[in-house]
Amino acid sequence: MNLKNKVVIITGASSGIGKALAYELAGRGASLVLGARQYVTLCEITQDIEKRFQIKALAVQCDVSVEDDCAFLIKQAQLTFGKIDVLVNNAGISMRALFKDLDLKVLKTLMDVNFWGTVYCTKYALPEIIKTQGSIVGVSSIAGYKGLPGRTGYSASKFAMNGFLDALRIENLKTGVHVMTACPGFTASNIRNTALNQSAQQQGESSLNEEKMMTAEEVARIIADGIENRTRTLIMTGQGKLTVTLSKIFPAWLDKLVFNVFAKEKDPLLK
Repeated sequence: MNLKNKVVIITGASSGIGKALAYELAGRGASLVLGARQYVTLCEITQDIEKRFQIKALAVQCDVSVEDDCAFLIKQAQLTFGKIDVLVNNAGISMRALFKDLDLKVLKTLMDVNFWGTVYCTKYALPEIIKTQGSIVGVSSIAGYKGLPGRTGYSASKFAMNGFLDALRIENLKTGVHVMTACPGFTASNIRNTALNQSAQQQGESSLNEEKMMTAEEVARIIADGIENRTRTLIMTGQGKLTVTLSKIFPAWLDKLVFNVFAKEKDPLLK
């Protein structure tokens, strides 16, 4: 798929991977519909993109955990551009707390945003994407292949996303719709700063060393290439590929390895 003149919807587009992907796809000639809760920030991004790349970009305030917001986002895209070629389900939230300590509303919030946000947007966009034989993308995580300690709700939501996209892909084998699951490794972004603690409050500071992580711009380039090449699954790092492989052949050993890795983070939850 050549992205020039394609209409792409991106959720969670006000920061991190979503924002980087907006700039990457604009540079490839796509028209953009950007959704996020931070409407003022979105408007600034769309204005900058339109001026810099001479393409059309639309900002739509959207909380993906609200079904009506998702329906409105998709409707605005269809009304403005007359078609939808690509939906990127990028909006997401993380957490950091041991399950025994957390308020269950943390898990509900993560499922509402990460899983149901993907389901809602995909439900309303799918009829239009079937018409264009376009792409549905889910920005997932290695946490969707291997449960991570202190991230029970995050892993659960990403496992759910992965399963949903796998089933959707099979349902659309004969429709021409491309379904891609994109799994970055640890990425330097604000997702850990906004991660929820045990009381459902933002933790405010990353517990991981982000200096050697992938940048959001690197992730965006890989996802854009994946859309153009209609790739099935993107596991973006060697560490991620190793984790997926080991989870299949040496799961018990991998449990111990993951425990040791997370026991070394700043202010560790595991002792």
